[in-house]
Amino acid sequence: MKSIPNTLKISAAIVILSGGLCGQDFGAPRRGVEPGAGKWKTWMIPSGQAYRVPPPPGPAATRVELQWLRQTTGNLDPTAVEQVRYWDAGAPAYRWMDMLERRITAGELLTAHPHRPLAYVALAMYDATIAAWDSKYAYNRPRPSLADPSVRTRVAVPDSPSYPSEHAAAAAAAAGVLAWFFPDHASAYHAMAEEAARSRLYAGVQYPSDMRAGMELGKQVAQKVIEYIANDGYTVTWHGTAPSGPCMWTGANPGNAAATGWKTLLLSSAGEFRPGAPPDCGSDRMKAEVALVRNFPRTFNTNQKAYFWQNPEGRETRPFILASKWMFEDRLDQNPPRAARAYALIAAAHYDTFIASQDAKFAYWYLRPHQLDPGVTPLFAVPNFPSYPSNHSAFSWSRAEILSYLFPARSEEAAAMAREAADSRVWAGIHYPVDLEAGQTLGRGVARKFIEWARNDGSQ
Repeated sequence: MKSIPNTLKISAAIVILSGGLCGQDFGAPRRGVEPGAGKWKTWMIPSGQAYRVPPPPGPAATRVELQWLRQTTGNLDPTAVEQVRYWDAGAPAYRWMDMLERRITAGELLTAHPHRPLAYVALAMYDATIAAWDSKYAYNRPRPSLADPSVRTRVAVPDSPSYPSEHAAAAAAAAGVLAWFFPDHASAYHAMAEEAARSRLYAGVQYPSDMRAGMELGKQVAQKVIEYIANDGYTVTWHGTAPSGPCMWTGANPGNAAATGWKTLLLSSAGEFRPGAPPDCGSDRMKAEVALVRNFPRTFNTNQKAYFWQNPEGRETRPFILASKWMFEDRLDQNPPRAARAYALIAAAHYDTFIASQDAKFAYWYLRPHQLDPGVTPLFAVPNFPSYPSNHSAFSWSRAEILSYLFPARSEEAAAMAREAADSRVWAGIHYPVDLEAGQTLGRGVARKFIEWARNDGSQ
């Protein structure tokens, strides 16, 4: 594997000449992929412009970089070629989301709440991408092969300025956040980020100085996200006592009770969309509902679906898998800001919906169906927390609303996914229909607040 020689390690902060290579004006207007994305609203950093990188090197340094690129891209070893192929498979954020999804599905993400690192990584990559886009169109550095056609390219040349590297920015942001969550794996994540960034050099579509500036940008964004994570309330433990009485859940050490105090990303409070109280468990309505749960005619098909939505792929990653699929179908994988925005919106809405759902659960402490009627036999272990509202219903409808906003042509498919995921909880004998209804209302309410934010984020 070829490395970047020391002679090319020139700080991007140094401007050798005010003009560009071959008379190019870095400030000249140009069209391309999302030229206004640098002005889109960000989540964790004040703005893209607030993280603008120093100007790129001038003509003399650029000529040296081009010489290195000509030599390197013309003679790659098989490992480098494979790295180019792997990291070019989608938008810069894609491989990181895919890696997290596969780890979650395999039960390898070492956290009780995998949606938390998923959300923060997605937000970090989005903010880093927006900041990179601000700098790209501020400086308008042409891609290497446009400056020198003899540079061999191994992927389609993106229709956007070269500096800084979008892959490097997203990769360094993702790796920085993941290293904070999983310090034992920090070196592996940072090595992945280096590989992702370097692959764009081997592909012939970016300069070494693009890579360095992108990496530094991503690290700065990651640090800002980490500052937020460290104060989001996650480490606060619950020391309360479960209430007793009719219609109350019974159990010890309820899961997720402390989540009611987590800091929300967009909601004004955890209880902003809290549903009204559930019916009295002795009411005619609840007698009918628990009878429906008890007598539901289970089949292989309903059992299979209930198990699917209970497993990590159904519970955590299915909406992201669909989003990636639909982005590929719509060619949005060629639009890094749009792709990063989609992942961030889905993940952020899920995160706040989780907090809001726990707020409602521990406001009412409603008992589970098998606690109301011992004749109810759950299909699998019942989660150790109250019943109302259904987490699955809240999460599924929240993410379905976001998917429908992002991919309106697939709204029916998104709604069908949410409905099946929610209904599966009744099929499994662990929720009442009223739990599903409350979860749907809550999830949709949260999603619509995120959609309102998105409609005013400058991307229209």
